[in-house]
Amino acid sequence: MLRPVIFDDGKGMLQALTDLRPAYAIRTGCLTTIERLTRHFGVRPVALWVPDELREIARLRASDPVNPDHLGSGPVTLINGRCALPIPGIADLPLGTWFIEEGSGDIVAGCCDGASAMAFLSGRRPPVGDKRVVPAPALLSRPWHVRSFRDRAMRLDLELLLRPADPARDGVGSDDLFEGPSEGMPPDAATPKALVIPGHAVSIDPSAKVYPGAVLDAEGGPIVIGRDAIVRPGAMLIGPCYVGTGSTVLERATIRPFTAIGSHCKVNGEVGGTIFQGYSNKAHDGYLGDAYVGEWVNLGAGTTVSNLLNTYGEVVSKAAPGAGNERTGEMFLGPVIGDHVKTAINTRIMTGSVLATGGMFATTAPVSGATGRFVWRTDAGEQTFRASKFIDTARTVMARRRVEMHEAYARRLEALHAASTTPTPPTTNSGTSPGGR
Repeated sequence: MLRPVIFDDGKGMLQALTDLRPAYAIRTGCLTTIERLTRHFGVRPVALWVPDELREIARLRASDPVNPDHLGSGPVTLINGRCALPIPGIADLPLGTWFIEEGSGDIVAGCCDGASAMAFLSGRRPPVGDKRVVPAPALLSRPWHVRSFRDRAMRLDLELLLRPADPARDGVGSDDLFEGPSEGMPPDAATPKALVIPGHAVSIDPSAKVYPGAVLDAEGGPIVIGRDAIVRPGAMLIGPCYVGTGSTVLERATIRPFTAIGSHCKVNGEVGGTIFQGYSNKAHDGYLGDAYVGEWVNLGAGTTVSNLLNTYGEVVSKAAPGAGNERTGEMFLGPVIGDHVKTAINTRIMTGSVLATGGMFATTAPVSGATGRFVWRTDAGEQTFRASKFIDTARTVMARRRVEMHEAYARRLEALHAASTTPTPPTTNSGTSPGGR
């Protein structure tokens, strides 16, 4: 029987995605990576392993053991949490066999005894045995790789979500920080309240509300609407797409293909090819395309992003401030927006931008490139949001969704702030203050 251990090796430049979660908890399609892997393999992880700085927050996110003292004596299968898609052969790896990503040499998966697994995970010993190279990219290593894996991940997720519910397989491995394990979706269902354009499956949870005047266009792919979700009158959903638990698609919204809205979001305007991690708001008009939106993000009215260069060329991006420009392999690439980011009304965000955790943007000039954590950027310049003020604001935002910030979460925010290299505040007073340092 497969005994998976899903681990975050801390590699790559994924800070905008992993400051507040392990790599396996990134929503890389309709589901997070750990949800996809556990649904696909049909078995819950025997353990999870994360870098020390994420250990506390990871334990909030999962009921499975995190960084345990031992893994037993039997064989375990280690799976890298940056492996967004299950690679054929992982479930049947012989003992002592490892999959290595081409180019990087990073471990994708491996099967070994518990003692050897502990030695590898704790950094005491490299993997020993038969090493087999798998084609790259097999692992996420840059923020824009969420876009690279998106379509394949969503197609697999929709297949997993639409199959008949099986309690023995579904609902395992949920890593949502703020709610309990996810449940398998019900069989296909349609609603007389909405106009349904047939072609593929449309699955609506019995607890969801789809109002008259909504349009569900499944001609190009399936549509799944989750538990307690709401689709308001006049909204249009074009499959393949997904609306998660407790999320609301507002009046006149257009949700284009390959959009996955995680739990407890509010979404309006034109949105296409975008993944919402969860608990975020885009409640007004404005375009959002080929983007990733973290948790507790609020996009002000009219916020609009670019996802295509005027030259129709390949987008070049930076993974973090100070990093070099890199080719992304993508023609269509919007921004990666980290957790707790806020934008003012009519903010413009340029192609391939990476906005780190906790930024606030209220500038007439477009936001571009890679931004630092906890920046407070206005036309007067760039400041650093004071940690205590930021955390107080975050507590207020979370409380509006009836979520209480755990002290481990607050400590992680404080540690990220302390490690931030954001520029020193300018002397100019913009009239909108983050509270100083």
